[in-house]
Amino acid sequence: MSHEAATGGTPDIASYIDHTLLKPEASEAEILKVCAEAAEYHFKSVCVNPVWVKTVKKALKGSGVLTCSVVGFPLGATPSDVKAFEARGAVLDGAEEVDMVINIAAARANDKGALVDDIAAVAEAVHEGEAILKVIIETALLSDDQKVLACQAAVEAGADFVKTSTGFNGGGATAEDVALMRRTVGPDLGVKASGGVRSLADAQAMIAAGATRIGASSGIAIVKGEQGSSAY
Repeated sequence: MSHEAATGGTPDIASYIDHTLLKPEASEAEILKVCAEAAEYHFKSVCVNPVWVKTVKKALKGSGVLTCSVVGFPLGATPSDVKAFEARGAVLDGAEEVDMVINIAAARANDKGALVDDIAAVAEAVHEGEAILKVIIETALLSDDQKVLACQAAVEAGADFVKTSTGFNGGGATAEDVALMRRTVGPDLGVKASGGVRSLADAQAMIAAGATRIGASSGIAIVKGEQGSSAY
């Protein structure tokens, strides 16, 4: 997988950003606003909950912006076959990228086999539809050794990206975690920093640490070099 060019400059930063609206109470009008913003600023994708995938796909038609959905979100505590079913449905609805949450309990129990099985089930469903799979390891809930284990499992299971956080379970992306994840997965897998990335400086720090994608609800503030205050 080729990485997006890591220039870190304001004109190019938009191509790293998954413009995100995952609040459960988000309205259709709010979803459409995010889509319009993404098209205007040329963000990489719009990331939403599965119920909005069809709406987003239609709204983004012709814009060049990808449609991204989450799976097993935000807890990851769903059986793997259910995650796979959810992922398959999202791809059928038009998602070109899927961000899944791992079985966090398995990671904390150092059960690599369970993690590989969990991720592989979703990877198969996503790749059947020629979509991209990002794997959320929820760094705030894991030790460094468990983060490494989860990233190794993602590589073995055929994921395309590893991702730091949901933004819903405490903590968020740190440059240290991004660097650890990059060292673990090597140069060929994507690394997505998400959760608490609210300014251009935040985003540039993540890219310098090895991130090739940024998940943020403050994408416009990032592109404009301003400080964003929006929560995920």
